[in-house]
Amino acid sequence: MTAPAGAATADQAVVGVVSALRRYPIKSMLGEALTEAVLVTGGVEGDRVLALLDASTGRVATAKQPRLWRALLRFTAAHEGAAVRITLPDGRSVGADDEGLDELLSEVLGRAVVLSDTRPVDATVERPAPEDVLAHGVEAEVPYETLEIAQGTTGATFVDYAPVHLITTATLDRIGAEAVRYRPNVVVATPQGVPFAENGWVGREITIGGVRLRGTLPTPRCSVPTLEHGDLPRAAHAVRDLLADNRVDVPGFGVLPCAGVYAEVLDGGVVREGDPVVLN
Repeated sequence: MTAPAGAATADQAVVGVVSALRRYPIKSMLGEALTEAVLVTGGVEGDRVLALLDASTGRVATAKQPRLWRALLRFTAAHEGAAVRITLPDGRSVGADDEGLDELLSEVLGRAVVLSDTRPVDATVERPAPEDVLAHGVEAEVPYETLEIAQGTTGATFVDYAPVHLITTATLDRIGAEAVRYRPNVVVATPQGVPFAENGWVGREITIGGVRLRGTLPTPRCSVPTLEHGDLPRAAHAVRDLLADNRVDVPGFGVLPCAGVYAEVLDGGVVREGDPVVLN
């Protein structure tokens, strides 16, 4: 007898269901909630398709460097049909293709930027250690690494590493922080789950609806979850607890505080809220 769609076989385990789907059209800006998402090899369609480039350095602007770019988390980007619209911190709405947009964003951010839909070759970001940001504050000039983004994807978007990022509610509940702080694409509801179980999803296949993923790395955490996100206040515990409870040896990156898992897309398709998440 063939198992019904979504059912787990003897060598599989249903670990939860999709409770939330999100995409972020512009890197480091707040994004949009979805009821269903189309996943392709490069990730969620429409996710991180644009980014601001620092006009003085050419690096990708990201709140990972809070001294320069934490204000990006007060902007929201969302798709309106094929176009992307940006809501500024003062509530104004502008189109991503509006004339004069670069000048407007540069004025609001206080630093010259260019909005780009093309990821530069070997695109990099600045990433100070979260411990240094927590110790010295978001305004402090602290040492930082220059990291190449999108190393785990064949796609052309501005993802940090891999095409898709998942996190469980068990992990979020353990930390006591909101999902939006960790910028996941898929939140997996695991009411009876074990916190940080995502560490064990690396190398495993993950089936959601008709989509097959494979976990690639535990998701390292910078200082972004600790920052203000829209109306949400600062939350030092959003990374401080990980520094104490879930440091993981991430291949190629070292021992880092982690929450969630990065994944590559093996078979694309549509994922919907309520879909079972099956670990193979």
